[in-house]
Amino acid sequence: MPRTATRVPDLDWTDPECPVARTLDLVGDRWSLLIVRDAMDGARSFTEFQRRTGIARNILTDRLRKLTAYGLLAQRAAPSGRRQEYVLTDAGRDLFPVILTLRQWGERHAFAPGEAHSTLVDQHGVPVPRIAPAGADGALLDTGTTRVRRADSGGPHR
Repeated sequence: MPRTATRVPDLDWTDPECPVARTLDLVGDRWSLLIVRDAMDGARSFTEFQRRTGIARNILTDRLRKLTAYGLLAQRAAPSGRRQEYVLTDAGRDLFPVILTLRQWGERHAFAPGEAHSTLVDQHGVPVPRIAPAGADGALLDTGTTRVRRADSGGPHR
């Protein structure tokens, strides 16, 4: 059964038929993805997001508003009842493999050999294994074994 998309406020899509372009239009700036990353790591309050990222307050306000409007975060009353907190929605949690893939790419390509970096571990403390996409037959997929079928039946497009 297909998922129903969250209605996104009207945007001028960079490439209306491309899911990659649409995703980047929604979360393609570094602050949005860092906010989502921190929400996945337990951040809930404006103050926590600001402390963890170092983002300017006005930019954080804007990104939280947009991520909420786009349906990636939701606001709810904090347990104290005095403030609002931000929590990931199903759509926000669905970004986990994206964040994981970015993390793993960064581990391989953004650090010098032997340079210290954080490590994502599972509930047992074991580092998360490298993810690799596989086809229905189990064969690993890459740019040489995939192509994009355009909605307008035109030629390949990524």
